[in-house]
Amino acid sequence: MNDEQLQRFTEELSIRYFQKPFRHEIRFNSRLRTTGGRYMLTSHDIEINPKHEENFGREELEAIIKHELCHYHLHLEGRGYQHKDKDFKHLLKKVGGSRHCQTVPGMRRTLPVKYYYRCTDCDRVYPRKRAMDTARYVCGACRGRLKKS
Repeated sequence: MNDEQLQRFTEELSIRYFQKPFRHEIRFNSRLRTTGGRYMLTSHDIEINPKHEENFGREELEAIIKHELCHYHLHLEGRGYQHKDKDFKHLLKKVGGSRHCQTVPGMRRTLPVKYYYRCTDCDRVYPRKRAMDTARYVCGACRGRLKKS
């Protein structure tokens, strides 16, 4: 499926399940790694991870598009469009969209641990995925100074 076919498919889904037109753009974005799609609040466009259709088929793609269309239509109506909102959860259930997308094989969701910090007082070790400023943080157990190890 290319971007034009995706656009038509989304417009059809929007009319069929939401009884409202989709008037913005939807496109594939192969740089998406940890999500099936995203709705952009400022432009109202939707981006879809093409790997989900490749790995899981048209049904998974349709569920992801329904999920993003829930964000889209609720946001434009000024209703609760976030995952935590009742309006979003209710509409998602009504149209049969997916709450969470499947994990694409080979796509790493978490960063590896690259940094280790040790408390100079109690020797407790803190593994971290990102570097941290040791001047701003102290040991959670004894409030001692942290040192990169």
